[in-house]
Amino acid sequence: MKINDSQRIGAYRTYQQNNDARTNQASGKRRKDEVQFSAEAMELLGAQRAITEDPNRAQRIESLKNEVSSGTYTVDAEKLAEKLLPFVQ
Repeated sequence: MKINDSQRIGAYRTYQQNNDARTNQASGKRRKDEVQFSAEAMELLGAQRAITEDPNRAQRIESLKNEVSSGTYTVDAEKLAEKLLPFVQ
């Protein structure tokens, strides 16, 4: 019985060689990794910064959380309907 590529080192070498060949053919140099943030991510980051910078907003959010968890938060049906109407039409 013959065992080839013990501990799968051969497979790693093959992958590394193919990857190096592919990057050298494509551009002659290795490309650097790039990160791009979506507009939604930037909006969320701005909202998070606004919360940390405005203590009144943080207190309002905390009070809303407490009302929801205790079951005392009520929703105005008219306001809810006005906000949902454009999406239904």
